[in-house]
Amino acid sequence: MNFVLQPWQLLVVILTGWRNRQQQAVIYFLLTEVHVLKETHGGKRIPLSDDRRRRLAIKGKALGRKALQEIATLVTPDTILRWQRQLVAAKWDYSNRRKTKPGRPPVSDEVTQLILRIARENPTWG
Repeated sequence: MNFVLQPWQLLVVILTGWRNRQQQAVIYFLLTEVHVLKETHGGKRIPLSDDRRRRLAIKGKALGRKALQEIATLVTPDTILRWQRQLVAAKWDYSNRRKTKPGRPPVSDEVTQLILRIARENPTWG
């Protein structure tokens, strides 16, 4: 059985190859941009907001540890995956459902003022 490539199949193969080369060029540009950013900051730590950390964690989790180790990132793959674990833990800790804060309830201002007044009136007390 001979395999004959139809003209439309050849066109699809050519377009797919062209698109792949274009995507690789974009990836190389972005990697170069990251390297320039690292060189600009030198050995200093790059400050990241919580939103930036969240975005990096989501995208990094989708890539996986192996892919993260292959590309040069702003932070280590372990850090990105730790951020992802913290996001998942924060999602499932149900802190938004709590009615009160954990721990002992605070002392009311009235009681605090009463204790201070007693302490002032009795300097040798306690």
